[in-house]
Amino acid sequence: MVEFELERLLNDAKNDENLKAELIKTKSSENPVEDFCTFCQGKGYNITIGELLAAGQDSNDAKLRSVNGGGVNGIDGWDDAYEQFFLTLEWT
Repeated sequence: MVEFELERLLNDAKNDENLKAELIKTKSSENPVEDFCTFCQGKGYNITIGELLAAGQDSNDAKLRSVNGGGVNGIDGWDDAYEQFFLTLEWT
């Protein structure tokens, strides 16, 4: 499950400044999401583009369902697991 892998990666990056720097470096590449996933897979984290994009959408959908019909519009940014990962990483 990609959420587990992102959490594991985040915890590892908190304790390894080199890993954190390499992850942040992928953001400035020509294909940041693809390069992020390739880098992660090379380090043993099972994170793919499709699962990464689906995770954000699934999370957003679950939050909307949890309000029993009260949340009719998604909140910008809640559906982007990639951006949420980097926001957390950069603030730790």
